[in-house]
Order: sequence, then C-alpha cells, then structure tokens
Amino acid sequence: MKRIIDANLNRGNEALRVIEEITRFILNDKNLSEELKIMRHQLSMVQEADYSELLAARDTENDVGICIKNPDKRCDIETIFKANIKRLQQALRVLAEYSVNNPEHAAAFENMRYKTYTLEKIMWDKLKEQYNKYMLENKKLYLVTNSDKFETETDFLNAVASALKGGVDILQLREKTMSANKIIELGKKIKLLCAEYNTTFIVNDRVDIAYILEADGVHLGQDDMDVASARKILGNNAIIGISTHAPEQAKKAVDDGADYIGVGPVFTTPTKPTTKSVGLEYVNWVSKNIQIPYFAIGGINLENVDEVIKNGAKRIAVVRAIINAENPEHAVKEFLKHLG
Repeated sequence: MKRIIDANLNRGNEALRVIEEITRFILNDKNLSEELKIMRHQLSMVQEADYSELLAARDTENDVGICIKNPDKRCDIETIFKANIKRLQQALRVLAEYSVNNPEHAAAFENMRYKTYTLEKIMWDKLKEQYNKYMLENKKLYLVTNSDKFETETDFLNAVASALKGGVDILQLREKTMSANKIIELGKKIKLLCAEYNTTFIVNDRVDIAYILEADGVHLGQDDMDVASARKILGNNAIIGISTHAPEQAKKAVDDGADYIGVGPVFTTPTKPTTKSVGLEYVNWVSKNIQIPYFAIGGINLENVDEVIKNGAKRIAVVRAIINAENPEHAVKEFLKHLG
C-alpha cells in the first residue's frame, strides 16, 4: 500500500503544481493560486511525515505503469487543465481509499477532493472567459460547413470528421437552408465531433441555437443581432464574431466588442452569390488597421491562398475547398502548410 500512496502523493502534487501555474500566470488570480498552494503544502506535509517509509517502498524500475503512454495530445491550456484537475481528483480518491490505517489522513484527502470539484468549476469558467478569446490568436484555419452537396448526413459528418482530424482550429455550423430543429439535431453531432478533436465550435447567425447547443460562440452577419445583445444571452465566455465587408464595419465591430471579424468575401464565391467580393485591398487594410483577430474568407482555395497571405492575412476561413474536397483531411493539412 505504501507504493500506491507514494505514487499518488507524487501524482497529486505534480497535478497541483500544473494547475497552480495556470492560476498564477494565465488567470492572474492570487486567491486561487494561494488556495492551491495551501493544498499542495498539505500533501507535502503527509509526504514529509512518512518520507523514509514512502521512499523505501518506491520501486520505479519495476513499475509496469511507466511503460504505458498517454495517447492524448495536450496542445492548449484548457486541455492541460482538464487533464490535471482530473488527475488530481483521481489521486486524492486513491489516497483516501488506501489511507485505511490513518483516518485523519483519509478524511483530509476526501475534504481536498470535494474542494477540487468547486475549484474545477470556478477555474473552468475563468478559463473559458479569458482563454477562449486569447486562443483565437493561435487559431489559423476556420472551417465553415455547407452540407448542400452531400447525399446523406453520414457522408457530410464523415467529411467534417476528416477535416477536424486534419487540424481545423475552428468549425462554424452554417446551414442556411435547414429548419431550426434540423440544425439543432445536426449541431449536437457536430459538437461531439468538435469535442473529440478539441476544436472550437461556433454557430452561424442563430444566437438561440448557439445557446441551446452550448456552443463556444456565434458568428453574426451585418443584419443579425448586435454584439451586446448576443453577449447578454450567451454570456461573457462566448466568442462572438462578425462578418465585415468594409473598413467602417470592421471599426464598428471592434468598438462593439467583437472577439474577431470575418473579412470578405475576398473572391467571388457561390456560397454568397449576391455579395460583391471586396478583393485583397480590404484584407490589406484590415491587416494594418485592426488589432483583433480576423479571418479572410470567400472563395479561398489552395491556388489563391498565398495571395491572401501576402496581403497580411494570418488566418483564413474556408468552405468548399475543404468540406467538398475529395480528402478533407489532406486539404486541411495543405492549407496549414501555407499558413505556416
């Protein structure tokens, strides 16, 4: 039992240190940081009290568990947080179960474990509010869906899954011809896929559907609900983007508090046949005058993407060139190569 206690004290302390650094350097929250530090010191005190016995019981060389690798890719703060808060809770549960000979320690471990459930909710809310928007800086490739060309829903979902596997950063559910009920039904399936691949999930136009699906955010058009109203419904954690077609619209979106803007259509596109393309000049203007993240969109494909990038775009949104590609995963990887 000493080996189990030793391993889980180490596991718990390591997880606490990782989480503590998030509160300290990402959330800048002194109170949460202090609370986690106190908890870490409580675990350390148990280690120090039984240090010699625990060290004697340790047998790292013969531990069969060290050869088992974690398949997860922890590529952002949210994923790191989720992995380590669960790791901490599991370690505390094991410690409580195996501290049968020390009821005082068992009770302390149980108390800490229940405390972590509250901390998990508080930290997750804070991370969603701050980090979702911060992470937009690192998101380069945005897929906008269009299921019109697919014979079956299964074919469409397979294409979406292929694109997500390729490394799409954000997916927007945009289905203009579907009923609200159908969008919700489809959205639930898309959301599960996005969760599987750790992809940000956005709903087009419909703030009500974004709310129902608990999406990461909503993308608004010029004639849709204003940013303030959308945020009142979806909360401060939501990512809110707006389509813009001219400098004055871009400036207004920034003033209104949008988290990002769409810039386009850069080229003529059948997705918006009645909207005149804004050309590369607008992309160039936005790159020099707008500070929030923006995604160039409209008719972008592998043949013209370099022109868009040369005019200052660091992020692009794509529809047909990915979703209708013979191999969406391969198309995504090719776009990401161009984006660096």
